[in-house]
Amino acid sequence: MRRLIAFATLSAMALASAAQAETWKPYSVLDANGVQWAYESDYSYRDVSSGRVVVMHAISKPAAKLGPSGPGKPDGAGSVVALNCNDRNMISVGSYTPSKPLEIASNWRTNNAKKVESVLDKALFAAVCVDTASLPTR
Repeated sequence: MRRLIAFATLSAMALASAAQAETWKPYSVLDANGVQWAYESDYSYRDVSSGRVVVMHAISKPAAKLGPSGPGKPDGAGSVVALNCNDRNMISVGSYTPSKPLEIASNWRTNNAKKVESVLDKALFAAVCVDTASLPTR
């Protein structure tokens, strides 16, 4: 009986960690400092209220084996943004660092959108706005 309980506990822990897996996809090249940006494809979704694609992206330094990671991780630093793939603008939804948890305000949809101008923002749009129809909706 003890073995059965131990096995069930271990199985539940394995499933829980698998359910929290992160799938980071790089969308930028390594810069001169060895920094690269990636987005978390499992987090991405289409927001029903705004029609925007909401995506988490984070910074990493692959040579140092740092990031990309989500909120709450010791090497997690990034943000969540809402992209309007048609109008090419974005709204900042929230950000996080190892010392600051991710906080998403309920009124983020009313924030001012900024036009996509930087090379990194354009690269994020190119990576994320390809097949938005396959994204889940929330």
